[in-house]
Amino acid sequence: MSGAVETPVTLDIDAINKLCVEERIYRFRCVEGWSMVVPWSGVMLSRIIKLAKPLSSARFVRFSSIVNPREMIGQRRPVLDWPYREALRLDEAMHPLTLLATGMYGQALPPQNGAPLRLVVPWKYGFKSIKALQHIELVAEKPTTTWQQAAPAEYGFYGNVNPDVAHPRWSQRREVPLGETHKKPTLMFNGYAEQVAGLYTHLDLNQHF
Repeated sequence: MSGAVETPVTLDIDAINKLCVEERIYRFRCVEGWSMVVPWSGVMLSRIIKLAKPLSSARFVRFSSIVNPREMIGQRRPVLDWPYREALRLDEAMHPLTLLATGMYGQALPPQNGAPLRLVVPWKYGFKSIKALQHIELVAEKPTTTWQQAAPAEYGFYGNVNPDVAHPRWSQRREVPLGETHKKPTLMFNGYAEQVAGLYTHLDLNQHF
């Protein structure tokens, strides 16, 4: 972790796993309309950020993935500009629901789910929960994220689950849980409104999607 911090921090996966790992059972909602419930294990992101001691200028947190096209063969195709990049406001990153996950279902994360480390932000669509996380940087200005750059009309900075804001190509009012055939209503903030709605009191969520 670097950027607008007093003390840059470098941690390997073993060091992270020593920082009070806990299990969190979260709903997970993909922007493409499917959902599931996942038992994650990991560390609150706020614990890592506090180790670095953010400066007063820090307002956003930028995340970057590993780049390894030899093993991650999807990175060989120029579909996106690698590394994958995501970002949160600092208050979102410090929220107690925001998790750095090292495992799921009682096991270490498998490669397809973001090994060795991924972000989990349960009130946002899945594309915000960056996989194969390598670098975290605190910055003063709002960063541009990978999907914002690739398709700005379809992906906003916030990525909050919101049934009232449709994707340009489909509705977000309903979702299909994996393993089921019937759709169910999508909940505002993926069911975490009581915990996180206060972060967006003065924000037009239709405009800032």
